[in-house]
Amino acid sequence: MNFYEHTLIAKQDLSTIDLKKIEDKYNDLINKSSGKVVKVEKWGLLNFARRIKNYNKGFYIHYKFEGNSKTLEEIKKNTSLDSSVLRCLTIKYKRLDTSKEYFSKEEKIKSNEEKK
Repeated sequence: MNFYEHTLIAKQDLSTIDLKKIEDKYNDLINKSSGKVVKVEKWGLLNFARRIKNYNKGFYIHYKFEGNSKTLEEIKKNTSLDSSVLRCLTIKYKRLDTSKEYFSKEEKIKSNEEKK
C-alpha cells in the first residue's frame, strides 16, 4: 500500500449538505476500493489566484489515505464525472505526516500571539 494526499476543490455555491455529501462520497469510495482514509481536513472556502470555470472561490477538502492503483482509478473516474468538483490533485508519498494541518485555525492563532 502506498500513501497519498488527495485534494478536491468544490464549487463555491454548494450548500453545507452538498459539501457533506461530497466528503462522505469520496471517503466511502476510498474505503470501498481497497484503501483506508487516515485523515480528512476541511480547509473551507478559499479564494483562487485565477478564475476556474467562472468561479472565484472554492471549497477545499483534503484527504490523507493509504491505497493502491485500484483506489486511484476509482477516484479519477468519479471526479471526472462529478460536476460539483472543479479541480483535484493526488500526490504520492513515502510516508504521511498526519500531525501537520495546512490551514489549521489553531496554528493561525498561535502565530498571531507570537508576533505580539
